[in-house]
Amino acid sequence: MDTRDVVIIAAARTPFDRFGGVLKDVPSYQLGAVVAKELVSRAGIDKSEVDELSLGICVQLEAAQETNIIGRQVMLEAGLPPEAVSITLDRACCSSTAAIQYSERSLRLGISSLGLVCGVENMSRGGYLVPPGLRWEGTKMGDVVLRDPLFKLGYDRFNPVAVDAGEVALEYGVTREEQDDWAYRSQVRYQEALAAGKFSQEMFPVSFTRGRQTVTLDRDMQPRADITREMLSKLPTVYGSPTITPGNAPGLNTGGAGLALATGQRAKELGKEPLARVVKTVSVARNPREIAVVPAPAIMKCLREAGLKLEDIELIEINEAFAAMPLVSSKVLAEETGVSLKELRDKINVNGGAVAIGHPVGASGCRLVMTMMYELLRRGGGYGIAAICGGLAQGDAVLIKVG
Repeated sequence: MDTRDVVIIAAARTPFDRFGGVLKDVPSYQLGAVVAKELVSRAGIDKSEVDELSLGICVQLEAAQETNIIGRQVMLEAGLPPEAVSITLDRACCSSTAAIQYSERSLRLGISSLGLVCGVENMSRGGYLVPPGLRWEGTKMGDVVLRDPLFKLGYDRFNPVAVDAGEVALEYGVTREEQDDWAYRSQVRYQEALAAGKFSQEMFPVSFTRGRQTVTLDRDMQPRADITREMLSKLPTVYGSPTITPGNAPGLNTGGAGLALATGQRAKELGKEPLARVVKTVSVARNPREIAVVPAPAIMKCLREAGLKLEDIELIEINEAFAAMPLVSSKVLAEETGVSLKELRDKINVNGGAVAIGHPVGASGCRLVMTMMYELLRRGGGYGIAAICGGLAQGDAVLIKVG
C-alpha cells in the first residue's frame, strides 16, 4: 500500500426492502445513520476520526420531508463529530458513486484523510406533488390533482426510462427473450450466493421503532426464489416499453449502503489493513435516450485513464437498472475491444444483480462496489470495475484493486 492511495477500510449495507415493505415509514436519514454507525464499527475507529461524510440520494421529494440536507442529518443522527463536514449529492442512480468520487477527490487533494460514503433511498416514502400554482392561486372549487413522480420514472420532456431502455436494447439486437434470460440468471445467481453465505459479509440486520412497534429487516425482500423462466415470459411490458417488464426490472426499493475511505497514510497510522484500493473513478454522459449504453463508455474511460485493458479485469458489476443494461453495455464493450462476449458476460454480476437484490437508487452504487470487492477478496484479489447508469444517460464507473 502506498501512503498516497485511497483505500476502503470498511463496507456495509442494510438488507434491501421491497416497495411498501416493513421499512416503508423509515426516513432515509435514519437508514443512512445506521449505515454510518456500522461503518465506524466495522472500521474499528472512533467517531472522532471521521472528517467528512458524502451521501448520495436520488428521490429528493422524500428527502424534502426532512427539509433536505440529508447528509448532514445522517452525520448528526449517527453521532459523528458536528465539526465534520458533509455533502448531499443527487446524480440519479449514480448518486452514491458520485459520493465515492467526491470523497476520493477530497482524500487525494488532502482536504480530508478519512471519510464515510453512504447511499440511501426509501422509495416507498416518496410523496405526491400538488400543483405548483396552488400556493398562490388556491382552489375555490373542484378537485386538486396530485402528481406521482415515481410513476413511469420519467422526466417531463423525455420518455420513461423503460421506453428508452427497451427501444435501445432492440436497436442493439438485444431481445425481450434475452432480457428475461438475464433476469432469471440474476435471480438464480443471487439464490446460489445467498445459500453460500456470501451476502453475510456485506449485510447487517436493522431495527427501527415506529410508534409502539419495532420493525426488523434481516434479509433482502426483493429476490424471488420461486421465479421460473416461464413466469417471466408471461409478464406484460410496462409504460409502453417494447421489452421491459416487472420481471426483468428491479423494484422500487428501500435500503442503505456505504464505504469507509481513507488515505493510505491515515490507514497506516490507524493500523488498518485495507480491504481494497480505489484506483480510479470517472463520470460520463450520453444522449439522454442511451441510458442502456452508458455503462460501457464509463468502463472504457475508467480503464483508459488507469492504463488498463478489459482483459485485466477479474470481475465486473453493471447495475441492472433493467436487465437490458448489462446486456447492451457488454455487447458494446465486446464490439469495441474484441473480447469474447461470452467471456465478458461470465464476469458480470456473478452473484446476481439489482433485478434480484433490488435497486434503492441512491444506494446501489455503493452496493455494486461492495459486492464486487467482497467477491474479489474471496477469489484472492485482482481488479474489479463497477458501472452504473443514471437518469438521462449519466454514467459512472469505479475501478478497485484487491491485493
